[in-house]
Amino acid sequence: DIFGNAGELSSNAATWIAVLLFVGAIGKSAQFPLYLWLPDAMAGPTPVSALIHAATMVTSGIYLLTRVNPIIAEAAGWVPMLIAWTGALTALYAATIAVAQNDIKKVLAYSTVSQLGYMFLAVGMGAYVAALFHMITHAFFKALLFLGSGSVIHGMHHDQDMRHYGGLRKLMPITSATFIIGWLAIAGVPPFSGFWSKDEILAYTYDQNIALWLVGLLTALLTAFYMSRQVFMTFFGEYRYADVRPDELAELSSAGVDVSDVDAIAEADLPASVRERREFHPHESPWQMTAPLVILAVAAAVAGFMNLPFSKDLHFLGHWIEPTLFGNEHKLSLGGGGLWALAIVAILTGAIGIAAAAAVYLKGKFPADKIELPFLARAWHYDEAVTNFMGGPGRRGFDFIAWFDATIVDGLVNGTGRVVRAIGGEMRAAQSGLVRSYAALVGIGAVGLVAWFLMRTTF
Repeated sequence: DIFGNAGELSSNAATWIAVLLFVGAIGKSAQFPLYLWLPDAMAGPTPVSALIHAATMVTSGIYLLTRVNPIIAEAAGWVPMLIAWTGALTALYAATIAVAQNDIKKVLAYSTVSQLGYMFLAVGMGAYVAALFHMITHAFFKALLFLGSGSVIHGMHHDQDMRHYGGLRKLMPITSATFIIGWLAIAGVPPFSGFWSKDEILAYTYDQNIALWLVGLLTALLTAFYMSRQVFMTFFGEYRYADVRPDELAELSSAGVDVSDVDAIAEADLPASVRERREFHPHESPWQMTAPLVILAVAAAVAGFMNLPFSKDLHFLGHWIEPTLFGNEHKLSLGGGGLWALAIVAILTGAIGIAAAAAVYLKGKFPADKIELPFLARAWHYDEAVTNFMGGPGRRGFDFIAWFDATIVDGLVNGTGRVVRAIGGEMRAAQSGLVRSYAALVGIGAVGLVAWFLMRTTF
C-alpha cells in the first residue's frame, strides 16, 4: 500500500516521512550523533558482538531506507544529500577514532560504525544495490573479525589490549590466517569481497559528488590503516604478553629496583603478575571456535562475486532485488575506462594505508604516539561531553520534567478529582432520602418561582 501510493504523496509529506524514518535509522544503525550505544555494547560476549554487527541488528536502518526508496524519490532533493553526508562524515569520524583504539573489540566496533556510514552514503547516492551489497559482504567479514578477536582473547587469557599481543601468527595459525582474510576484505584488497562492494559505492559517489567521493576515499585509506595496525599489533612483530608493563615498571622503580635495563631485572624482583604471564603460553582455540572462522573466511573471500561489475549478466544481486527498487536506482554515467581508473585509485589508496601501517607498526619508521592521539582515543571527547551533559544540565532538566509531571500535570488531574469529590460530598449531605424533605424543597422551589414571576410582572 505504501509503495503503490507513494507517487500520490505531496513533496512536503514525503520529505517529512523520509526524514523521520532517517532519524530512526540513525539511531538503529549507529550514525552520528546517535552511535554511542554501539561501542559501549562491546562489553558483551564476543559471539553476541559478532551477531549484532553482522546481522540486521545494526544494518536494519540501511535496509529500511532502501526499502522505502519510493518515498525518498518523492521527497525534496536535499533529503538524499542529507543521508549521504551524514553517512560519509560518520564513516570518516569513526575511522579516525578506530586509529587510536587499543582494545581489539573497540577497533572493530568503530569500524562497524564507519562501514555503516559507507552504506548510508550509498543510499544517499541512490546506489541501493551497492548499499545492500556492502551490507552483505560486511556481514561476512565483520562476523569473521569479531569471532576471530574472540578467539584471540580466548587464547590470550581474556586480555583484550592489543599492546600486549604480538607474534601470535605462529601460535594461533588458524585464527591468524582467517583474521587476515577478513582484514584484506575490509581493507578493500581485490579479489576479496569488501573491495567489490566498497568500490561500487565509491563509483556511484564519484559519479555525482566529488567532495563526498574524497571523504569516502579518505575513509577507505584510514580503514586500511587501522585494520592493518590491528593485524600487525596482534599477529606480527615480537611477542609482548610477558613484557614488564609501564605501570609495573613504575611500581618497581618506587620500590627501589633499578629499571634502566629491563632485561637485567632479577626474576625474584619481578612482580607476581609478570611471572604469571611468563608461565602462560597463548594457544589456538578449539575446533568449535575455529570451524566458524574457516567458513566465514571462505564467504568473506568469495562473497563479492555475487555482483561483479564486468557485465550486467554478473549483477546477480542487482537482478534479484531490482523489483523492489521501482526504477529509483541511480544510473551510472561512467564508462568502462572511468570505472577501471576509479578501481585503480581505490586499490592504490588501500595499499597506501597498509604500507603506512607497516612503516609504523612493523618497521618503526614513525612513532605511533604521533598518530594515536589522546583525543582520538577518547573519541574526540564527544562521549564525555554527552556524559557530562546528561549528568549535569541534562539530569537537572530530567528532574525538572519529572517534578513538573508529578506536581503540575498530576496535580491538575488529581486536584480536579479532589475538588469534584469535595463538591460531591457536600451535595451528598443534602440528599437525606426522606420524602417529606424533598416535598418541602419542592414547595420552597414552587414558592420561589411564583415570587419570581410576580416580581417580573409587577416591575
